[in-house]
Amino acid sequence: MSYYRRAKAPGGTFFFTIVTAKRKPLLTAPDVRQALRESISSVRQTQPFDIVAWVLLPDHMHCIWALPEGDYDYSSRIGKIKRLTSKHLGYSGERDSGLWQRRFWEHQIRDENDLIRHVEYIFINPVRHGLCSAAAEWPYSSFHRYVKRGIYPQDWASSECLTDDSGE
Repeated sequence: MSYYRRAKAPGGTFFFTIVTAKRKPLLTAPDVRQALRESISSVRQTQPFDIVAWVLLPDHMHCIWALPEGDYDYSSRIGKIKRLTSKHLGYSGERDSGLWQRRFWEHQIRDENDLIRHVEYIFINPVRHGLCSAAAEWPYSSFHRYVKRGIYPQDWASSECLTDDSGE
């Protein structure tokens, strides 16, 4: 059995990437979004966490969570969200239900700059994937919450301003 080392920082803030099985483009379908929303709400009732940022793309999602002081158990939260979502949708609810890739990727947010980089990565991700031409056009993102709070302008991050690392 493989052992995966996971960051364990009680009360930490973490970035996650969670992917569908075989990259099936299911997550933005209305029934899947609703099942996911209900599952997240259910898990947060017993294992609270703050949602810092979130984006839902057809075959994966990125999110940043802040855990309560003294708590680092994000892994069981993700597992429960996956199981409940699968169950809501009529999958077996077992480990390899066919909806989710078995593992997930996590990164512990180190400081304020790291947080900003990861929040902006989340917001720009649909543009980079060619799903829209500006962050504000993608409906399945917490970007809109940041705009309402005045943290980002509505016209932040369009495809015209994107370049790769080489500057091309």
